[in-house]
Amino acid sequence: MTNSAWASVDQIINDSFKPISKTLADIVFFAIPINGSDAPIIVLLLVSCGLFFTVYLGFINFKGFGHALRIVRGDFADKKAPGEVSHFQALSTAVSGTVGVGNVAAVAIAISMGGPGATFWMIIAGLIGMSSKFAECTLGVKYRQENSDGTVFGGPMFYLEKGMAALNMPKFGKSMAVYYAICIVIGTLGIGCMFQSNQAYSIFVDTTGGSESYFADKAWMVGAVLGVLTALVIVGGIKSIAAVTSKMVPAMAGLYIVAALIVIAANADKLPFAFNAIVTGAFSPEGATGGMIGVLILGFRRAAFSNEAGLGSASIAHSAVQTKEPVTEGYVAMLEPFIDTVVICTITALVIIVTVYDPNITAAGDISGVELTSSAFASVIPWFPYVLTVVVILFAYSTMVAWSYYGLAGWVYLFGNGKMTKLSYNLIFCVFVMIGCAIKLDAVLDFSDAMVFAMALANLIGIMLMAPIVKREVREYWQRLEAAK
Repeated sequence: MTNSAWASVDQIINDSFKPISKTLADIVFFAIPINGSDAPIIVLLLVSCGLFFTVYLGFINFKGFGHALRIVRGDFADKKAPGEVSHFQALSTAVSGTVGVGNVAAVAIAISMGGPGATFWMIIAGLIGMSSKFAECTLGVKYRQENSDGTVFGGPMFYLEKGMAALNMPKFGKSMAVYYAICIVIGTLGIGCMFQSNQAYSIFVDTTGGSESYFADKAWMVGAVLGVLTALVIVGGIKSIAAVTSKMVPAMAGLYIVAALIVIAANADKLPFAFNAIVTGAFSPEGATGGMIGVLILGFRRAAFSNEAGLGSASIAHSAVQTKEPVTEGYVAMLEPFIDTVVICTITALVIIVTVYDPNITAAGDISGVELTSSAFASVIPWFPYVLTVVVILFAYSTMVAWSYYGLAGWVYLFGNGKMTKLSYNLIFCVFVMIGCAIKLDAVLDFSDAMVFAMALANLIGIMLMAPIVKREVREYWQRLEAAK
């Protein structure tokens, strides 16, 4: 298909989705003014939910951290337990769905808009999000569906239906489950598929020459390659996906972190300035739009968008774990926001602050996103922007692979667990990978983004109502551990 033909398709789809997208986005991201800053209600709800579970479960995000590491290490592994993947593989799959372009670009944008202080609130939101992630992933395993063919599917669709039925609200739970399933199928095809392939293609073209690149007019070619590579992994189900992500995620995250630490070490003399800027910037009203509240909201928003705590999506991957104890995967899931936000996002922020951060430049918007992060690394490692391109593309690819499974779970919930049902979804997903490379679906992506956060409303209501169930699971789990000693 020629560029002009793709452009026509792009125009038609955007024109069709634009009014729907704007209306839905206005509803989902409705903001209330606080001290001159717009605070999206959905972000406030996500953070409030995390804070609630942090207190309600006795600061389990801190007290249970060591136990979580022991579980991931395999100290409590039971190979005879139902499930398809290990604790480590489930964690790797979920992390691959959250660690992505946002860790490289969104952090730079947050610092660009709100200064280093936004980093402080991102860390706080990440720590709080560990508790809501614990709750939703515990419920995901407790109410998962074990199929006759040995496969396992779980997530909000299943625990909203079964968990709410246990609370004598079957009709309400079923309606929320169907609503969530529809939202995640549509949302996955947008931000988990088309957006990722589009970003991968754009970064690839920029690195290979921009408008002069050989691939500048060959989006279909890159899209086809990405589609085939995605198909090779996702057709094997969660076992295949976990096998890939358990190797890819540690490797690419490790490469990124090591390079970041090299840059930070080379500028070690600036670390006191960086930490001071992060802490004072979080509470100082100077240098950021909206003052302290503006920086707080910006940090919370970026963290919520990055680690997905409260959205329920990651519980789908965690539900496939081999275990008889739902709580064990709740502990493992807590590590996800910690890795994504507290570690990787913070390291990215430090790299930027100790190298290229300049409030006069970033506030003016002259440089931002991946470009800002890339220039930060290049200040110490001149050739690293090329490596960063590969890392970002791999981040995008691993995110697509993980989110394909999220969408598949919603698809299976709606249409059944048949082979043709799963094959049809995988085919649709891979076609959308190619479409994402070829055209700029701004309105569709806005629509799918809103759908993903719209589904959070059902998830938040569900896990809050089922909070006593989570607390009981924790209490009984520790009673069994104590009795087994």
